[in-house]
Amino acid sequence: MTVTGLMAFGTASAEPLKVALVETLSGPQASTGLLYRTAVKYQLDYINQAGGWNGEAIQVMEYDNQGGPAGASDKVKAAIADGARIIIQGSSSAVSGQITEDVRKYNLRNPGKEVLYLNMGGEALELTAEKCHFYHFRFTTNAPIRVKALVAAMKEVNELGTKVYSMNQNYSWGADMQKAIEQNAAAGGYTVVEKTLHDVNRIQDFSPYASRIKASGAETVITGNWSNDLLLLMKATRDAGLKLRFGTVFLDQPGNIANAGDLALGHYIAHAYNIDTNDKTLAFAEDYKAKTGHYPTYVEPQTVFGMQMVGEALKNTPAKGGKLNVTDLALNLEKVTIDSPMGPTSIRAEDHQVMLPIVVSKVSREAKHAVDGTDMGFEVVKFLSGPDAVNPVETTCKMKRPA
Repeated sequence: MTVTGLMAFGTASAEPLKVALVETLSGPQASTGLLYRTAVKYQLDYINQAGGWNGEAIQVMEYDNQGGPAGASDKVKAAIADGARIIIQGSSSAVSGQITEDVRKYNLRNPGKEVLYLNMGGEALELTAEKCHFYHFRFTTNAPIRVKALVAAMKEVNELGTKVYSMNQNYSWGADMQKAIEQNAAAGGYTVVEKTLHDVNRIQDFSPYASRIKASGAETVITGNWSNDLLLLMKATRDAGLKLRFGTVFLDQPGNIANAGDLALGHYIAHAYNIDTNDKTLAFAEDYKAKTGHYPTYVEPQTVFGMQMVGEALKNTPAKGGKLNVTDLALNLEKVTIDSPMGPTSIRAEDHQVMLPIVVSKVSREAKHAVDGTDMGFEVVKFLSGPDAVNPVETTCKMKRPA
């Protein structure tokens, strides 16, 4: 565990607020966890420069969860024992599910000493459905949001077709995607000609799946696949001579465009940020690059915007007895609306799902900003406001609010 105090302050009037980043910070899956760390520190720098909380710098404590739920659970316990009042995590819905349950149980056992879980990237729908609770806030999207945006945009530009293949990984996220693809069929005017759930990151040869896609007559594949499972799938369909359009959600993962090359051209992605959306997104990107060495990408923008919201809520949450009242912070966070570079962003109080703008982009050589050292980038196709993009509250969310 490491601790970072982000600037020097004067005489302490209360104990400093401690925030724990419980992320995958080492090993082969660390690349995304390190992006979360960069984004959190970027925005906390600004919060601390503006006075921190209660006149003191907010301290960031880092815990390497080593990529799994068990490791994350142990590190959450350690972070709370070390005085953390806020837990931040994003990589892996499985880890998010473990942390949110750990936080829920801890808070039940320790009334008056609650901790808050800020979920920056766990997109499994259950986190704001049957697993929802008052001390969990999600600052990222979910499958219904992503698919709704993709379908609307691709239909609008006449690139969706009437036959869609649902191809997803066989775990909670993939199941969410498959359900959302089926639920949007009527609105999109398509038939789901076939659906597949496959093993995660274990398949090296997707050619049998390409054959199934070909046999189905699909014009479009909508997929929540990420990393090699996305790239190898796309490659297999090209090798099979298929002229398909892909609707994706993780094509902006760093390195994907470089690894895909020309294979990525013409395919779509629904994501929470595109540098070319407007003048504000460009200005934000330039500032981020000046401070971190790279443009914001993938999970970083949503994490920054989430931390901006937390900063606003902290301004309205004075210390009680020299300490942060986490329940008060959560109530104030429900009330926050920020004008992020992408547009107005707020929290829905009923399930603590963020309502953030979504942009659908197409991989093109006409994009203003290229990515991954290539001559390709993400050209904006359609923009949806937070209220237009968000899914309805799940009926299984039975949030118990503080008395």
